[in-house]
Amino acid sequence: MIQQSHEIRKSLVVYVHAANVYDGKAAREILTRLFVLLQSVKHIWADCGYMGKELFNWVLSEFNCTLEIVKRQKRKKGFHVLPRRWVVERTFAWLGRSRRLSKDYEREPRSSESQVYLASSRLLLRQICNNQIAYE
Repeated sequence: MIQQSHEIRKSLVVYVHAANVYDGKAAREILTRLFVLLQSVKHIWADCGYMGKELFNWVLSEFNCTLEIVKRQKRKKGFHVLPRRWVVERTFAWLGRSRRLSKDYEREPRSSESQVYLASSRLLLRQICNNQIAYE
């Protein structure tokens, strides 16, 4: 969520790519898509897959935005909650309730992206209708 002049906007930008594409490299495409929609983003949290000085500098120079890598705490063993990571995991859980997203049924990345947008639209409609729509 981004707060913009007393108005809260929610946006979802999806980019599905092949497994052999490094996430840090694919980040440029997804961030470019994000900033086409929302120029007001000033801080991005990412996991260790996006670590690297080159990406950090690119985000700062291209969008005047900071990229913060959320790392595990070295001294803690086992499971522990990472800051902001729960938002991502919650979203994946919501999307995973969609039958078409529960497995990799799609052959084309664009088709997978479309399924994420469809599932997200359904979630948004449920929020608007106060969860009155039965989930099948």
